[in-house]
Amino acid sequence: MSETYVPESRWRMVAAAALVGGGLLLGGVVVARGLFGGGSEGASTGTDVSRVAFRDAEGNHRTLAEFKGKVVLVDVWATWCPPCRKSLPEVAELQKTGGERYVVLPISVDRGGWGDVRPFLAQNPQLGLTAFLPDGAKALDAFGEIRGIPTTLIIDRQGRLVQRWSGYGEGMARRALDEALKAR
Repeated sequence: MSETYVPESRWRMVAAAALVGGGLLLGGVVVARGLFGGGSEGASTGTDVSRVAFRDAEGNHRTLAEFKGKVVLVDVWATWCPPCRKSLPEVAELQKTGGERYVVLPISVDRGGWGDVRPFLAQNPQLGLTAFLPDGAKALDAFGEIRGIPTTLIIDRQGRLVQRWSGYGEGMARRALDEALKAR
């Protein structure tokens, strides 16, 4: 009986050691990120993000500052991202109905840039989406760290961050946009 029980005890001991070691490692990473930066979930509410820069399909340099006076919804996405693809019809519909009240800016973070985005849009003409790309490696830094995509950001009429979240939930963007539009 002891021969059968000893290996099981060793297995449990190894598993427990691995779990404790993994927990300590994870805890160390969290502490290090907190001490040395990088622990930021993103810009905090009220942060001025009007310096965020992007390029349109013609290569024109743009910034969020151009849209002061309007509520802006920014959707950070990529062509290869399944939740992004699921959210794009809603983003496109919001973009089409914006007008004078608000603007929707879908900014793709595809590594291939327009080489990835143009074919994707051509394969999905039903979207009717006007896309943008970040204008350089640090163009979106004012948003803080973007850990997942899609990440949606709502910016008020003064260029300040109102709300942000990662992931897609049907109707979330519309509700957040409507809330921001009611604020003065």
